[in-house]
Amino acid sequence: MGYVTSLFARKMVAAAGAEIDAHALLTSVGLDPDGAWDPKVMLPAADYYDLLERIAVQIDVTDLPLRTGASMQLDEYGALGLAFKAATTLGRSYARVERYARLWTSVVEYELRPDPRGTLFILHRSGERRLGLRLSNEATLASAVSLARQVSPKPVTPLEVLVGHAAPPTTCAHQEWFGCPVRFDADLDAVLFSPETLAQPNILGDEGISRYLISHLDAELSEIESEATLVTQAKDAIAQALSEGVPKMDDIARGFGLSARSFHRRLAESGMSYQTLTEDTRRELAEGLLRDNNHSLAEIAFLTGFSEQSSFTRAFKRWIGTTPASYRRDRMRR
Repeated sequence: MGYVTSLFARKMVAAAGAEIDAHALLTSVGLDPDGAWDPKVMLPAADYYDLLERIAVQIDVTDLPLRTGASMQLDEYGALGLAFKAATTLGRSYARVERYARLWTSVVEYELRPDPRGTLFILHRSGERRLGLRLSNEATLASAVSLARQVSPKPVTPLEVLVGHAAPPTTCAHQEWFGCPVRFDADLDAVLFSPETLAQPNILGDEGISRYLISHLDAELSEIESEATLVTQAKDAIAQALSEGVPKMDDIARGFGLSARSFHRRLAESGMSYQTLTEDTRRELAEGLLRDNNHSLAEIAFLTGFSEQSSFTRAFKRWIGTTPASYRRDRMRR
């Protein structure tokens, strides 16, 4: 499933304004409406997307991602926000996001990729292109530019913004906010910057402070990655056991020499429950097997812990939004 920082949800709700019931929306995803805006508090990505889609029922969300991106402040991002600010150039700021964004989210990866015109700052997020995910991607791209404008001594205007889904009914607000062409239905979700823009020195760039903050971020990332190792190993153990049915948490925990209680606590520290871990494993295993034409749908149902193919089909459609057969056909056309 994956997780995102609750800061994103709070920002989206705040940007939506008085036309929505902010209290009810935040409560519905387990957040205290009056609680602290702590970026370390994580929210399941699916719950975040659901939240955005409920907002879309109540108001016009065409420019909501832009308003949300514009409201993002570096000081709200903890140590990573400070490290972005303290980097000596804008290019180095984005390099820190590329390396340390795992502190914000487990569903997005960032990449700096050379381009003939400059450098692409690319957003990678897998999953069905549901409305919530699309809104989240647009807000992330807007945030990337908004944060750059907070640290640069000169106005930051990208060369182009690429969005990997269809355009909303009107894109005037997007063109105006970014100040450059915005191309929807692109192959990437990315912001293209010129070499001159990324070479600009940051207002508060400081090499000494940067080294201190980087050591702090490395320590935080190390903690996350050590817990992620347990999650990865647990997924492998679950995958190996699925052909005999969904394994019990006690059995998986025993394989790591842990009590069920300790195993549950370790997963919770990684923002994960055993149920979510099992669902994620079954979904990822199913997607991998469907890309291999050597397995029939009935065999894949069995290997992912389902006693009947019909049950597997219903579960897969809930996970991905399409049937296993359609997913396989679509993959074969690519």
